[in-house]
Amino acid sequence: MTVTLPPFTLTNLPTYWDLAYGDPQAEWYNWDAPYLPRQIPTKTAFVTEANPYLDPNLFRLIAVDNTPVGMVSAHYEDGNLKQWLDMGIVIQNPKLWRHGIGKAALSQWLDFLWQTIDLPHLGITTWSGNQRMMGLAESVGMHQEAVVRQVRYWQGQYWDSVKYDLLRAEWGQAKDKND
Repeated sequence: MTVTLPPFTLTNLPTYWDLAYGDPQAEWYNWDAPYLPRQIPTKTAFVTEANPYLDPNLFRLIAVDNTPVGMVSAHYEDGNLKQWLDMGIVIQNPKLWRHGIGKAALSQWLDFLWQTIDLPHLGITTWSGNQRMMGLAESVGMHQEAVVRQVRYWQGQYWDSVKYDLLRAEWGQAKDKND
């Protein structure tokens, strides 16, 4: 099984829309910030309007043996200052969860980001109900840097927002442990 991070293109946007938004009851919605309102774009809008996914420095597909299975992303928490970058990752097909795909993809994404940006810190944010995401962050050498308690409300209860980080100086050590 080969995991790669090809860029989004006008050609593969329709395929990704099918994967990500084709099933409005998809299981992955329950784990990817389910406490936020979800806006599902129409397929036409997704593939024809100016799509931010086409920026290869901020979005990449996750492909397994050349088949799209999810995506990695990055966004600047501080807007145009561009000094605070947070990442994201999602694998849409639950049958592919717990097969090492996320770890391979997130490791590649970290490598790519460290090579293309000049920042000392990268982060990822999840919520306390997503144990798999917390385990993934730790598996690539990230450290829990903050817990904002009881701020995410979903299914009748409050959950914590959990932030992980990795410093550039730590990445080589973390990568050596994982290889």
